[in-house]
Amino acid sequence: MRFSKSAKSSLHCVPSPDGKYIATFFPSVVNVRAVRNLEVVNVISLPQDFSGPVVSFQWSPSSRLLLIASSGEIRIVSAVDNSFHASVRNPVAAGTKPAYIGFGPSDAEICVIAAFGLKFAIYNLELSKAVEIANPKLFSPSTASRCFAFRPQTRHLALLTRVVGKDMVSVHAFPTRELQRSWAPDTIDAQGLVWSPDGRWLILWESAAHGHKLLFYTSDGHIFRTWSGPTNPPAELRDYALGAGIRCVQFSADARYLAIGDHSRALSMFSMTSVTEAVRLQHPANLVPKDTVQIWQEQVGVAQAGPSIHTFMRTTQTISPPVRQDAAEPVSGCVSIQFDPSSTLVVTRLDDSLGTAWIWDVQAAELRAVLVFHGSIRSLSWHPSVRETLLVRCEGDPYNGIVFIWDPLSEGPRTVEMARHLPGGKSVGRTRAFWLGLDAAEPPTLFLSDAQNYILASSIEPEDADPPWGEHGTPELTGHDGAVRREESPLELVPAEEATLQGMANDDDDSELEDTFVHKR
Repeated sequence: MRFSKSAKSSLHCVPSPDGKYIATFFPSVVNVRAVRNLEVVNVISLPQDFSGPVVSFQWSPSSRLLLIASSGEIRIVSAVDNSFHASVRNPVAAGTKPAYIGFGPSDAEICVIAAFGLKFAIYNLELSKAVEIANPKLFSPSTASRCFAFRPQTRHLALLTRVVGKDMVSVHAFPTRELQRSWAPDTIDAQGLVWSPDGRWLILWESAAHGHKLLFYTSDGHIFRTWSGPTNPPAELRDYALGAGIRCVQFSADARYLAIGDHSRALSMFSMTSVTEAVRLQHPANLVPKDTVQIWQEQVGVAQAGPSIHTFMRTTQTISPPVRQDAAEPVSGCVSIQFDPSSTLVVTRLDDSLGTAWIWDVQAAELRAVLVFHGSIRSLSWHPSVRETLLVRCEGDPYNGIVFIWDPLSEGPRTVEMARHLPGGKSVGRTRAFWLGLDAAEPPTLFLSDAQNYILASSIEPEDADPPWGEHGTPELTGHDGAVRREESPLELVPAEEATLQGMANDDDDSELEDTFVHKR
């Protein structure tokens, strides 16, 4: 691994979706650095009346804009120049905290879900207009993102609401968000909806408390089929239909597969070509080493001085994954499903063994690798463009400042020690790790941060080519607050009612749904 020099960080520090910039929020300014040389390319001064705490800090989909939001105001600014700035004041009722704030499918739209499900609002910065829809179904911070979805390419909005004790689904056109169609699905307590990556299907699933039920709708809102669980479950699951239902769903990147996890140890895999269940992947209780299955078990050693040593040994004997012991009641089921960008591998995690990652070959429907950690896994994430490259983060103090990278050709997960490359040789506070969204031509690169500093780590070896930040890229000196010591003219503020996207090309063409919408109601 190659590591960059460190730069000042904060609790709000995020890389851009394209992997070219890193933005850091400080009390009075936002610093933006270019990854290519780690130099500051813009310093954004915030107005004195902007008061925290910050509830959302994120990049726009195109990596051109930044959103900084508090409970009382949302500010949107250009990341690398001063060509655009806008604000939305009082997006939610005074004294409440929004459940969700984020960009829509374009840089021109901001989505807000108010506390207690009072409203779902879309603020269009190009048109200087707002569209508000009452009673979004899901409004807690952990579930709010499941009650709406944007269709790829056409950017139509599908929204799940609940009115008078009944679920409702509505579809709204882009960019006006005019209602195109609405209907009451055959559900008691729907828990989410999502478009397929190719935009052909809209799926909606029922609460696990009401058994297995997943509804497939065509892109114009007509029901295609309903799935009520496996038709012929194995003998050991004879009471399968009486158990809890769907827990999580995930499409593959190429939209060929849909994975459905429930409260059993099995994963249902749909072929979206025929919209039928193709196979069920059963997580075994005992792991038997084979030539086609790699089982890697973490070994933690204690050094006389310094942090613990994490290595991995390939198991040659049958083992059982560690079972969760901290739950008050027995728990089971799939809690995480992630396809890699090539849609050839899928990684899963079960609730009763949170320290185990299961990696499956999608086309062969076989287990390819099992990674067994001592601690609970915090997150699993595939590289966004490099195929079959997995990032693993674990919970607990022994894993603070340490992440793991796995790929099929490596001899087990590789340990990346971030802490010893930070000032002082240790991390401060909780650490974070993300893949940089560089294209596949660049080597896989990590963004690693604690509460005070961040660094970049590239998988290239010392004798290989230069890392993405260049051989001589060094960060500029910063003060104790992280602000770069250079003069910068203040931004000109634009009132929310006058906000427009200035200096940005408008490549968002209006779109229409299929002809079946002539029967809209």
